[in-house]
Amino acid sequence: MKQSIRNRIFLGLSIALLTVVTVIPAAAQKGLRRARDEAREATQLLDKVMANQGKSIPRSILRRAQAIAIFTNVKKGGFIIGGTGGDGVISRRTGKTWGPPVYYNLGGANIGLQIGAKKGDVIALFMTEEALNDLLDDEMEMTAGIGATAGPVGDEAGASTGKNSNVYVYSNSSGAFAGATIGGGTIKANNSINQELYNMSGGSVLRDSSTVKISTLPTELKTLTTTLNKYVN
Repeated sequence: MKQSIRNRIFLGLSIALLTVVTVIPAAAQKGLRRARDEAREATQLLDKVMANQGKSIPRSILRRAQAIAIFTNVKKGGFIIGGTGGDGVISRRTGKTWGPPVYYNLGGANIGLQIGAKKGDVIALFMTEEALNDLLDDEMEMTAGIGATAGPVGDEAGASTGKNSNVYVYSNSSGAFAGATIGGGTIKANNSINQELYNMSGGSVLRDSSTVKISTLPTELKTLTTTLNKYVN
């Protein structure tokens, strides 16, 4: 009888262990697929925006930016684009190049641009160390206090507008890309992905971007970094 009980206990523990071993890799694979998808979508959006020279982000602004956030498929909430949910990436400048994509979510933000649009994309450029520091705690409130303004588009002359802004905001919806006002919202690190990729929180990756070896990252993540470098250099 005792032997039978021990056998049943051993069998139960073995099944539990196999379940853990099976589930963890599946979850990790799902997170990696999501990371690749978001990096790919961010690269596609950046290419699309920069391809239209008359309505692109001035490269002089990109060269001055401390970090860039790219959120795709931000869903509508109300009459203007409202971030009830939007996934994206943030990359920090490290010297003359850009660091790895770090995963963040945008929630609760009202982006003023196209009335009637059901969803859109948001790009935010963090121009100052002050604005960048707000991201390093894994969560940032997008309020008027951070000096977020609609970013200029088009030729380089437009880049002189609002030089003292901490954050430039752009939005793309209904086929239109332009600078956009922002009302509220939170940018929060998606650490389920960040921990899987970098074994660090989002803020820690941004803080130590220069220590991450870009060459070891999945292709889609490396491509985003390469694309950013192309539009700055």
